[in-house]
Amino acid sequence: MGRKLLLEHINVPDIHTLAVYRQQGGYRAVEKALKSMSPEDVLEEVKKSGLRGRGGAGFPTGLKWSFLAKPEGVPRYLVCNADESEPGTFKDRYLMTHIPHILIEGMIVSSYALGAHTSYIYVRGEMMPQIRILEKAIAEAKAAGLLGQNILGSGYSLELYVQPGGGAYICGEETALLESLEGKRGNPRIKPPFPAVSGLYGCPTVVNNVESIAATVPIINDGGEEYAKIGIDRSTGTKLISASGNINKPGVYEIELGVPVEEFIYSDEYCGGIANGKRLKALVAGGSSVPILPANLVAKTLTGGDRLMTYESLADGGFQSGTMLGSGGFIVFDEDQCIVRNTWNFTRFYRHESCGQCSPCREGTGWMENILHKIEHGQGSMEDIDLLWNIQRNIEGNTICPLGDAAAWPVAAAIRHFRDEFEWHITHREEAQQHNYGLAHYADPLEPVAQ
Repeated sequence: MGRKLLLEHINVPDIHTLAVYRQQGGYRAVEKALKSMSPEDVLEEVKKSGLRGRGGAGFPTGLKWSFLAKPEGVPRYLVCNADESEPGTFKDRYLMTHIPHILIEGMIVSSYALGAHTSYIYVRGEMMPQIRILEKAIAEAKAAGLLGQNILGSGYSLELYVQPGGGAYICGEETALLESLEGKRGNPRIKPPFPAVSGLYGCPTVVNNVESIAATVPIINDGGEEYAKIGIDRSTGTKLISASGNINKPGVYEIELGVPVEEFIYSDEYCGGIANGKRLKALVAGGSSVPILPANLVAKTLTGGDRLMTYESLADGGFQSGTMLGSGGFIVFDEDQCIVRNTWNFTRFYRHESCGQCSPCREGTGWMENILHKIEHGQGSMEDIDLLWNIQRNIEGNTICPLGDAAAWPVAAAIRHFRDEFEWHITHREEAQQHNYGLAHYADPLEPVAQ
């Protein structure tokens, strides 16, 4: 069994309450940080840990914090990005549902390190149950003197607020999130300036994912060097993985980074193998926006080593033969799944969620959806495949925010690895019109899985 840092107490009854959370050692990190560490000490421990952003980009968290500008007389803000909208990803919702206090504790520790006295948790608008859970947990913490003025007599004060999101995938992009938090339409900003210099209300701001902030709790409790001993190379610590699709045990799993991909799929400790005795066809390792990986590239990297659940190993070979760990949205497809249908479904999502600010994304996602609809329903031509390839190339890298890339990469990888399947839909029109391939089902883990 791999080590658990965030989900260690997931199955403890009433762990969502302050009393039970504290019985299990909760808020030790707050006491340690506020009573015996300076903000610079906390930052140094996060740097030592090697923690990388768990929202998808994988940027070193401590380094990101160090960029925060500190002008005199200007407030600084920490904003937690809980706008989890990536198809196939549900780990943050799971954490907020079952252990909300680990996020609140992480917010206190992180805000202290950054010198922020007002912080926000921006939660996807559809997650109303999680919003109510967090608000109740914040009220508990405040009543216990863990939030508000002069926390634990340390002289440090923090006000923490939960803000419902705008109900748009684009608000998961940090600058669009800040626009929404300010009460505006959630359109991404042009950078520079970056949020670390001019973020919320034009003030220095750090935006971090739920899991990234929660991870600061074990880092402060155990020390950054201890945290860095878990994992492999620059992929340190543990990672929450949202596992769904054609597997026997969908749910949320906490892994030590470095677990072989095949072990994660077939081990009874994790996914438990492909459902119904089917064979693996492909997988999406990091949410809908990352390139799909065919079965023949799952076991080995381009350089011959085992494909591991790390940032580096999954990316080995670039997009020609690799993918990304991303947000950890791990979707498995068995031999019966239709890649064309799945790609069309993803593209429908990105067309719907485009903010429309950039022409390549606004127009290109619609074109890709229409062409994929034609091919999927037996009305396409061979020229359509080349046209799809050309459109995605003109979207990638040509938009203000990464949504354009997120829409382009799945299409490019699907054509790269499964072009024969696209051609089959064109050469077998009647069969393509009549087939009833299902889509991989997406798990909704309302209860904790056995860890």
